[in-house]
Amino acid sequence: MFQGSQSLNVDVKGRVAVPSRYRELLAAVCEGRLIVTANPYERCLNIYPEPQWKDVKAKIEALPNSNKKVRRLQRLVLGNASELEMDGNGRLLLPPTLREFANLDKKAVLVGLGEKAELWSEQSWNEMLDESDDEPMPEEMSNLSL
Repeated sequence: MFQGSQSLNVDVKGRVAVPSRYRELLAAVCEGRLIVTANPYERCLNIYPEPQWKDVKAKIEALPNSNKKVRRLQRLVLGNASELEMDGNGRLLLPPTLREFANLDKKAVLVGLGEKAELWSEQSWNEMLDESDDEPMPEEMSNLSL
């Protein structure tokens, strides 16, 4: 559903316009209802169409909350989840707490990742692209040929 990246503007009220190439599809798939929440691994936001969110939410709720890391993930993702609906102009009003979490000010980048998208501040996105990656490659990627 989501692919590619696109620069977006965040207006003074905290609204972003959903790119036109996604609007019709989102209207058909979820009637423009999206869930926006904190990404638990990086300072950006995850955006899910409502049907995909239900699956993600169920997986997170099923985790054993006796583990401190699980509780942190649940608090970040479920505790910050906001139900949003595109307005008549295809815009989403991002809650101030989520804008602050992701350091969203005036310039943002929407990154499509299939069934979800990430929303980054332009500065954070560029910094992430420039940083070196010292982590070992997961085994699942060892035979991936692109």
